[in-house]
Amino acid sequence: MLVLASAVAAQPTRPILVLGDSISAAYGLSLEQGWVALLESRLENEDRPYHTVNASISGDTSAGGLRRLPALLETHEPRIVIIELGGNDGLRGYPVGQLRDNLITMIELSEAAGAAALVLPMEIPPNLGKFYTDAFRATFAQAAEQTGATLADFPLASVALQPELMQADGIHPTAAAQPLILDAVWSSLEGLL
Repeated sequence: MLVLASAVAAQPTRPILVLGDSISAAYGLSLEQGWVALLESRLENEDRPYHTVNASISGDTSAGGLRRLPALLETHEPRIVIIELGGNDGLRGYPVGQLRDNLITMIELSEAAGAAALVLPMEIPPNLGKFYTDAFRATFAQAAEQTGATLADFPLASVALQPELMQADGIHPTAAAQPLILDAVWSSLEGLL
């Protein structure tokens, strides 16, 4: 029995790759305060056989994530890929068709590498107009529907309109918001574990 227990404990954990922008890169905070680090702690505390690989870069776009993804898939061989990209595409007014195509390709690459894909949809301020904002919002659901990926709820839904949970720029969440973001992500991620 003791040999069996040590053999089970010695089994490697499976990677969860987080491909994101400043929201997942803990902009303005230490990496240890971000929701991805909190996810790592939760996985450990619940004895889940996974670990996180945070490949998030502040300011990244869906095109940047797409360029980086093949090498990340080859290096880390993740079981799950969490895609948290698109906010910077929207803030820069990039074409929503380009964002949708990039998301679909990232999902397809992930699935071809044997990983389940979880898409975290983003929201943008309405300053580019209702037509663009609505089209941007719909892009994430369209990509998930076309590929069969899991679509999460907007992870900042419970914090984005709470000034005390947002940094002074009004875009990036505070340290106090990170556990709420993790809870939002976890509700969709848990079924994939």
